Amino acid sequence: MSPLAPWSRLLRFKDASGRTLLGEPVDLDVDVGLASFAGTPFSVSVYSGTSILDLNTKPTGEVVEVTTVLCPLDITEVGSIRCIGLNYKKHAAEAGLPLPTVPILFLKPATALSGPYPDPIVVGKGWQDGQADFETELSVILGKTARDVSEADAMDYVLGYACSNDVSARKHQGGIHGQWCYGKGMDKSAPLGPIVVSARAVPDPSVLHMRGIKDGVVVQEIGLDDLIFSIPKLISYLSQGTTLPAGTVIMTGTPGGIGFFAKPQNLLCDGNDFRVHVTGGLGTLINKVVFE
Repeated sequence: MSPLAPWSRLLRFKDASGRTLLGEPVDLDVDVGLASFAGTPFSVSVYSGTSILDLNTKPTGEVVEVTTVLCPLDITEVGSIRCIGLNYKKHAAEAGLPLPTVPILFLKPATALSGPYPDPIVVGKGWQDGQADFETELSVILGKTARDVSEADAMDYVLGYACSNDVSARKHQGGIHGQWCYGKGMDKSAPLGPIVVSARAVPDPSVLHMRGIKDGVVVQEIGLDDLIFSIPKLISYLSQGTTLPAGTVIMTGTPGGIGFFAKPQNLLCDGNDFRVHVTGGLGTLINKVVFE
């Protein structure tokens, strides 16, 4: 693997003067999401530029406190978000479905992108009838354009990893019409962040562990070794005959425990606090649910 990023953990943020900056936490063990949510001050070493996709970024020597943590990517940088359905063995089991033989792809538009707290999960008026659901996921961010990539070379294209949540409207996703893109394409339905951990810092993502936490209760928990299709397989498959630009986000699938299959159902409600925690320094993505 050829590491693209010159940093280990990078966030995009605003400082007290309102500047949008990039930075690496001075304390590499700080959970950026928890600290930001609690209002606990933490400092970062500032990097040049304003985009995590700038592979020439470097430390400026400035150290500042973070005021607001932003989504790692701007909405103009992601294009369509690639998402994988039914990619955990335990999720397939709870759905009563056979393991797929190829990755199941659907798309979220760039307008679905959201950041960590204080960005909310916004549930629109047409999705407030007991169908809004959570999906704890690891996202892969590509650092250079990929097309017709082999599995052997796939990891050379990975910039890093981030926590994410594939918020879904189950009645629109399923039923007679099966509108996956419509049921998963709401504005602010793809929270991402709070930080990106480089592929160099996580050379083997299969060792990561992930949890989804709703109002303080763990509702999803899995090791990435339960994935049906590995990250190299996903990148290779998605890139066949298709250009994946730098900045492409691949949401790699959710484990078992989604609210729709819980007994009783445990769907998202106005005011819920939902958190995605991933080990390996990715920290905790926190969002409040807002019914507009």
